[in-house]
Amino acid sequence: MLKNIIGPVQAWLLSRGQCVGCGMPLSKGKKSQIKDGMEKIVCKCGRIFVHDKKSKKYRRALFEEV
Repeated sequence: MLKNIIGPVQAWLLSRGQCVGCGMPLSKGKKSQIKDGMEKIVCKCGRIFVHDKKSKKYRRALFEEV
């Protein structure tokens, strides 16, 4: 039941470009290029995200991308 509440909130935060852990804007995180049109962002709380510049969407990084 708890996942039914947390999942949509995390998706909403990512759609706004905010970290799902601390709420900091991901535009302030440390950025590094990983692929064409993709960049890895590390938040101050340690969570790692991937930003697709073409679709302008954020998502949590997979283990292979870390």
